[in-house]
Amino acid sequence: MKHIYLVRHCKAAGQAPDAPLTELGVQQADQLASFLSDKAIDSIISSPFERAVRTIKPFADKQGLDIVRDDRLTERVLSDQDLPDWYEMLRKTFDDLDLSYAGGESSRFAMNRVSSVVADVLNGPQQRTVIVSHGNLISLLLKHFDDRIGFKEWEALSNPDVYLLTFEDDSANIQRIWMD
Repeated sequence: MKHIYLVRHCKAAGQAPDAPLTELGVQQADQLASFLSDKAIDSIISSPFERAVRTIKPFADKQGLDIVRDDRLTERVLSDQDLPDWYEMLRKTFDDLDLSYAGGESSRFAMNRVSSVVADVLNGPQQRTVIVSHGNLISLLLKHFDDRIGFKEWEALSNPDVYLLTFEDDSANIQRIWMD
């Protein structure tokens, strides 16, 4: 049975790719390292964004594991324009998976992108993998495996957050295991 730990990054100082973790985020990363320490993790794949890498670095250092950066785990781009009503626009993309805005990705496109990372893990030798990414992309990945997941679940995500996906045969079981 394969285990995939989906980790949403810790508190960050912004949304830019190079945004660092806040002081609280650094503390959360240490807590996350302790939380994951007994899970027998054998691989780590992360968004290349600074906040994602810094979230998992304390754990990787303690366990002597490399962090593989994968561009498919970068946050979903809703639009390349400033959207004052982005919140409502994002909500609509959970109802219409093919809806996309100027310069942005549809939910379906982002889902396919992130689910390809999971497919690679499922087809590889790893048994217990941590995947570190961003809230919108993680909620879309969860929706890929359970269509009941939507905008409300995205709203309920915390920084950090951890979901465990277990795979037996071709079915996925989803469990939130981080308690903030």
